[in-house]
Amino acid sequence: MAYTTSTDEQKVAIVNIKSLEGKVKARMEAQGNKGAFGYIRGGAEDEWTMSENTRAFNDKKIVPRVLRGVDSADLSTSIFGIDLKTPIIQAPVAAQGLAHMAGEVDTAKAMAEVGSLFSISTYGSTSVEDAAAAAPGAPQFFQLYMSKDDQFNEFLLKKAVAAGVKAIILTADSTLGGYREEDVINGFEFPLPMPNLAAFSESDGVGKGIGEIYAAAKQGLVLEDIKKIKDITGLPVLVKGVQSAEDASAAIDAGADGIWVSNHGGRQLDGGPASIETLPAIASAVAKRVPIVFDSGVRRGEHVFKAIAQGADLVAVGRPVLYGLNLGGAQGVQSVIEHLNKELSITMQLAGTKNIAEIKTTDLID
Repeated sequence: MAYTTSTDEQKVAIVNIKSLEGKVKARMEAQGNKGAFGYIRGGAEDEWTMSENTRAFNDKKIVPRVLRGVDSADLSTSIFGIDLKTPIIQAPVAAQGLAHMAGEVDTAKAMAEVGSLFSISTYGSTSVEDAAAAAPGAPQFFQLYMSKDDQFNEFLLKKAVAAGVKAIILTADSTLGGYREEDVINGFEFPLPMPNLAAFSESDGVGKGIGEIYAAAKQGLVLEDIKKIKDITGLPVLVKGVQSAEDASAAIDAGADGIWVSNHGGRQLDGGPASIETLPAIASAVAKRVPIVFDSGVRRGEHVFKAIAQGADLVAVGRPVLYGLNLGGAQGVQSVIEHLNKELSITMQLAGTKNIAEIKTTDLID
């Protein structure tokens, strides 16, 4: 199977994030990468939840304030003592080499350039060490897909610590892969190696479908796994894939240092609620005890604003980052974040909020 070999690095002209998908589809299919594009874009089953993730933002209406002396917007924020220039971060996405030859290396460079946060997946096309070397000193997190093999988990986590990551993201909603029909139709198999796997075992993922990759995942994740990770790494642990208030509270009680509200971009369970619909109840249960990261369906700065107003501290984007990566490498990714920052800044000022703290006091109505 062919894969993207572009080395383009250029700014991408963006009118809106949604328009990038069609451009990337045409580009990747022209390069013989239909299956790769389908893997990046696709969701589970009928893709209802995937669609709802974006549509449901329209059910939340911003109540703007006026005469508040707002003449600029300060997007700066922080997490775990790490200062960020924007609340918009990159969601961990596997196999970024499918979108661009440089893969996670260029994404790491871009996120450092915009003063944000990069996260690398266990199933990345780049090793955790090479991703760290691409952006020396910039904050990076490591996303762990926990394996059935405890020795492999410890090996991966120690690699991540040695590379200097600042936190671990435990992905809890992916003990097996969702039923993604586009991958079935295209007969998608990973054409590129996954160095983090190859460093421990003979299998590097090449020639395997998503089901085979997930076959190694630990299917019986439990709350005690949070402590295991903390004991090995000494780092904060965020639990990703939380969709219920009960699970958020249980994870915090078990030692989680952050809650990541996500339905995996609609790639796992179809028929569940949009991620933004579950956020308010989770935020209420968390009650500011730990930071909340939010993702799934974010395509506008307005969406970022609404997620923060509903209780999120940071908002992550996945597919849009890969679309920017495909179209322009590191500079393409930078263009995506800068565009979302621009939309967010405009929304903030028109809503009468001058900083992230004031967004959190904004009323939304259903």
